[in-house]
Amino acid sequence: MAEPRVEVRRSSRRRRMVSAYREGDTVVVLLPARMTKGEEKHWVAEMLSRLQRSETRRKSPARTSDEALMARCAELSARYLDSLADPVSVRWVPPMRTRWASCTPSEGTIRVSERLRDVPPWVLDYVLVHELAHLLVPGHGKDFWEWVHRYPKTERAMGYLEGLSAAAGLGISED
Repeated sequence: MAEPRVEVRRSSRRRRMVSAYREGDTVVVLLPARMTKGEEKHWVAEMLSRLQRSETRRKSPARTSDEALMARCAELSARYLDSLADPVSVRWVPPMRTRWASCTPSEGTIRVSERLRDVPPWVLDYVLVHELAHLLVPGHGKDFWEWVHRYPKTERAMGYLEGLSAAAGLGISED
């Protein structure tokens, strides 16, 4: 993988803190103005490494293919649904207008909107647990939510999706 373009920005107001972020295809590293070139070299390498680790952690492997999505569903079913939810197929589909994902319990199929490819892994996991729970309980009654709430980040993920929908003006709600 090619090294990203790096832009170093020094500030006389900055005393100790070093930080970095992506701005398009450039990594911007913010440093105190008093740092030496040697310290700059060290901190640029350190911040590139931290940024790479952070970005890798945030991306779910399930986003790479339908097969990876299916494998993630098997893991989630085992962990939260007593391995009872066993879909026939799970696949990425073009962005849906009114949903993040959908399930057809009678066929055992789950479709996940491409809009979710870049959400944090814990949000995608929630959506998958939600759809897997539909294989056990088709509606959105009390029994269904008891299964879904076995996933510990359910409320947090629902809030994230509500915010994402509102920010993008999508009008997508939970149900």
